[in-house]
Formats: sequence, C-alpha cells, structure tokens
Amino acid sequence: MPRYIYQRPEWPSFHWDQAALANQLGAVRHRQGRLIGRMQALGFPLQEQAVLTTLTEDVLKSSEIEGEILDRDQVRSSIARRLGIDAGALLPADRNVEGIVDMMLDATQRFDQPLSAARLFGWHGALFPTGRSGLDKIKVAQWRDDGSGPMRVVSGMYGREKIHYEAPAADQLDNNMRDFLTWFNLEDRLDPVVKAAVAHLWFVTIHPFDDGNGRIARAIADMSLARSEASPQRFYSMSAQIQLERQAYYEMLETTQKGDLDTTRWLEWFLACMDRAFDGAEAILSSVFRKAEFWRANAATPLNDRQRDILNRLLDGFEGKLTSSKWAKIEKCSADTALRDINELVAHCILARDEAGGRSTSYSLAQIKADR
Repeated sequence: MPRYIYQRPEWPSFHWDQAALANQLGAVRHRQGRLIGRMQALGFPLQEQAVLTTLTEDVLKSSEIEGEILDRDQVRSSIARRLGIDAGALLPADRNVEGIVDMMLDATQRFDQPLSAARLFGWHGALFPTGRSGLDKIKVAQWRDDGSGPMRVVSGMYGREKIHYEAPAADQLDNNMRDFLTWFNLEDRLDPVVKAAVAHLWFVTIHPFDDGNGRIARAIADMSLARSEASPQRFYSMSAQIQLERQAYYEMLETTQKGDLDTTRWLEWFLACMDRAFDGAEAILSSVFRKAEFWRANAATPLNDRQRDILNRLLDGFEGKLTSSKWAKIEKCSADTALRDINELVAHCILARDEAGGRSTSYSLAQIKADR
C-alpha cells in the first residue's frame, strides 16, 4: 500500500471538492480585493512603506520557519536598496540575506514571467552562495542526487529520529519537476489563489533540492498570489502567518503527504491561513499610518541623521531597550555624542526615560508610551 501520495498511480492528479471550498474561497478573495483596494488608495509614500514592511516580514519569517534568524535591519536595507525606497541609512547585508531577498523579489516583482528549472536553480544558488547549508556542503543550483541516502524530513535527537516524510527518489526528479513546471506555467482557469496552495504542496512533496525547499515553495506560492492580484506589491505575508502557525503547518503537510490526492483539507487550511494573514496586514497598515503621523508631528523638529535613523528603528520595532551605549554602537559615535543626541530628543519630548534609571537608563518613544 502506498505510504506517500507520490507513490499512488494517479500521481500527480491532485483533486479537491470545489463545492466545499466555494464559499471560503469567495470570502477570502473578497477580503483580498478589499485589502488591495485600500492599500492602493494610499499615497505612494505610504504604499512604499507598507510594501517594505511586508516584504521584510516575509523574508524574515520564511527563514525563521526553517530555524534561520536573519538581521532585520539588513533585510530591510537590502529590500529598500533594490526597490529604490527611501528608508534612511542603509546597512550592508550579508550574502545569505542578499540571496533570499533576491529570490523573493524575483518571485514577486517578476510574477508574470514563466517559472523554469533555470530560474529555480538561480533561486537556489542565491540562497546558498557558499555552497553550504550550515557546515554541510550541498549540491547547489541542481537537483539533489541522494548520494548520502534518501531525502527525509526528520525530527528528534540523533539515534531517535522520527521520520515525518521521505521524498521521491532522485531519479524521478526530472519527470516530477517537468510535470510541475508545465502545470504551473499553464494558463488555465484555475484560481491563482488555489494554484498557490497546490503549488506549495506539490513542490515541497517533490523536495527537489538538498536544502531550501520550504523557502522556495513559499516563494512560488507568493508568485502565484502576486498573479492573483496582477501586482508586484505585497501587502500581506503568508510566511509571517505560517510562522505563527508553524506546528499546524507541518502537521497539515505531513497528513496530506501521507493521504490520497484529495487536497481539500490542505486547501481549506491554506485559505484560512491566508485569511488570518490579512489580519497581519491590518497591523502593518496601522504601523505605517503611525509612522507617517509621527513624522508629520515632528516635521519642524531639527534632527540630525543619527537621530532620524534611531527614531526610524524604534518606529519599525527596535529589539530590546534603547540605551546610550546601543546608540553609540549603532551610529558608530562616541558615548558623549550618543547621550547628547538622546538628551536633545528628550528635551523635544520625542524620547522619554524609562522607569529604571542609573547606568541602565533606557529610552522609549514618548508618543508611543503615551498611547499605551
């Protein structure tokens, strides 16, 4: 008896109950359309900031799902640089940050271009510029060869691993990927949101690379979602929502991959996850409005570049507490200069000292503190 869906004779003929999904799909598409309409009604600068915030979250969370933590400021700077968005001082980014940003932007900015093996190899090469995943050397920009054994998704300690999934053998990859790419590029009547969900499942089931399959699958899904909106602008992040629901995500994948080719339950989960991702978009929109209002309120305040940079970092979600020593380190200035910058902002009632004082004195935005 087949253990995985790709072992079934009808593979890869996915099917689902369209009637059961009709209301849910209609509601999600309606909410998607309303969100896109609201975002597009914003002025161009606010649109840019919403896109920058969304793409930053998408890159960060897609990597976080796989256990890789990227530097937020580097990701944001890399995206802003490529899209020509004014985001204050831009930091240089590591190669692994530049690589995943390249992949995500290629998927969403060139959503209308065909997906090919060569394009996927380019994405994979961008993800692993050193040819290594951690300390392990991997095959880059080519399909895996299973030289070290079957491709498996496992958890648990060494010697007590639990096998959640075993991918198709490497000698089946050419045919599997040919079928997948032909289907993905086909101009059919399938709703592109449904296509995003099926493509995500299909790609991670094939698992064609030594590593990076999850991130590439989510990029492919984002590409199809961009097609559903006929726009490269991203105002919600599926990856951010999947990260919040990571356990349910992996459980649903495992259940579906060990079932038959009826993907109704997977599609129901994907659509529900997408609907919840719209809630995250509302939070992003509120953040963008708050940032714009902050700068309008302080437009006449004389500020130097260091102060503007730190204030933008605070508005974007500064991790930890802001202290004078952190200020000096970030802005590469002396402790005296940092403290002088801070005291000026306190005098302008832009920053306020937190309750703990002494050598551990930290500061927060005064307006945000007052709102709480």
